[in-house]
Amino acid sequence: MQIPREGDYVAIQSYKHDGHLHRTWRETMVLKTSENEIIGCNENTLVTESDGRRWVTREPAIVYFHKHYWFNIIAMIRDTGVSYYCNLATPFALDKEAIKYIDYDLDVKVFPDGEKRLLDVDEYAAHSKMWNYPPEIDKILHYNVDVLIDWIDKGKGPFSQAYIDLWMKRYKELSHH
Repeated sequence: MQIPREGDYVAIQSYKHDGHLHRTWRETMVLKTSENEIIGCNENTLVTESDGRRWVTREPAIVYFHKHYWFNIIAMIRDTGVSYYCNLATPFALDKEAIKYIDYDLDVKVFPDGEKRLLDVDEYAAHSKMWNYPPEIDKILHYNVDVLIDWIDKGKGPFSQAYIDLWMKRYKELSHH
């Protein structure tokens, strides 16, 4: 598999534990790839839900995927500040089709004022029962929620304004905005 290069566009596909396609983002520009991570940006990209509904993202978003962490991070750049949507999910896989991961329902939302909320706990409980999530998955996800909260509290990586500024600048250079 050829690693996408800076400036290439890739799709992102989110699956559920039972293997069904959950959501697809059509185009994300790759800003950086390394052995362990992919950083990208999308703006006005088509999103298709599993039920066929389609919508277009409204603002630029920096996306962060890592090979060793069970979460991915979407930083939505808005006039009111940066909001974060963090999916608890498997580390990403990459093939010629897309960046892929399994979404495990739980999400952490971070508001521009720093307030954090753990979302979709009921959905996680229902899917865990329905699809028989193994106990190891539960342990891994809870550990990664703690890692994520630590990153948020310390302003690490995508949660730092300098990181957002750097990657938005790079996106504008590559997309000639």
